[in-house]
Amino acid sequence: MAGGLGTIGPLILMFVLFYFLLIRPQQKRQKAVRQMQNDLKKGDKIVTIGGLHGIIDSIDDNKAVIKCGDGSRLTYDRNAIREVTEVGGESVSLSK
Repeated sequence: MAGGLGTIGPLILMFVLFYFLLIRPQQKRQKAVRQMQNDLKKGDKIVTIGGLHGIIDSIDDNKAVIKCGDGSRLTYDRNAIREVTEVGGESVSLSK
């Protein structure tokens, strides 16, 4: 019996380490991104996953219309927004 526990112990320890070092932080990041995307509103300055900087002109359940620097308006999926740099005129600190 002690021999069986001796071989399973390191596997359990490795799983616990993987959970706290890899799985849990990834789940926290995904939750934070979902929360950020749910909190989007008109006037927020954003950056898309493609690197486009713009201001949200309008937003609905799945799409956001982003106003670019030259005045053009582009429609993106809500999931394509990577980060909010300014919330309706308030600067956001980027702590990572």
